[in-house]
Amino acid sequence: MVDDVCSTWQVSIRRACSVLRAERSSYHYRGKGTGQADLKQRIKEIAGTRVRYGYRRIHVLLQREGWAINGKRVYRLYKEMGLQLRKKAPKRRVKAKLREGRCAASRVNDVWAMDFVHDQLATGPKLRVLTVVDTFSRYSPAVVPRFRFRAPDVIDVLEDASCDRGRR
Repeated sequence: MVDDVCSTWQVSIRRACSVLRAERSSYHYRGKGTGQADLKQRIKEIAGTRVRYGYRRIHVLLQREGWAINGKRVYRLYKEMGLQLRKKAPKRRVKAKLREGRCAASRVNDVWAMDFVHDQLATGPKLRVLTVVDTFSRYSPAVVPRFRFRAPDVIDVLEDASCDRGRR
């Protein structure tokens, strides 16, 4: 019997809105809800044909076609549809696991390593030092400082060092 009484109670809209501290105009509000299906379809078509275009370029194209829309709306729809451009992956150097396995040196002149060491003089010019090291004996067949190295210079230093120490 109590259930029947509770189900027949009615509260006026004015009373419900005052209890909830809400405006009655918000209760009666009907959204205009313009259909965006056509706009979404057009954005999808443009993004499909012009893959590298972001929402800004798509917005410009839509404006040229006669769509009277805001850039923020294009951005919102662009994100909703998951069309964000992925940032380009940085170009990485060859990973160590893709390189050939390095063999440990078993005798003198078996494996050499080379590298540049940089420093700057107090007067300002930068100094580069090419160091070549025998990985087995830790002997340096060449340590050459210069202000500037070019590829032919490096080749000359390596050839001189290999002639002095002998090749394997």
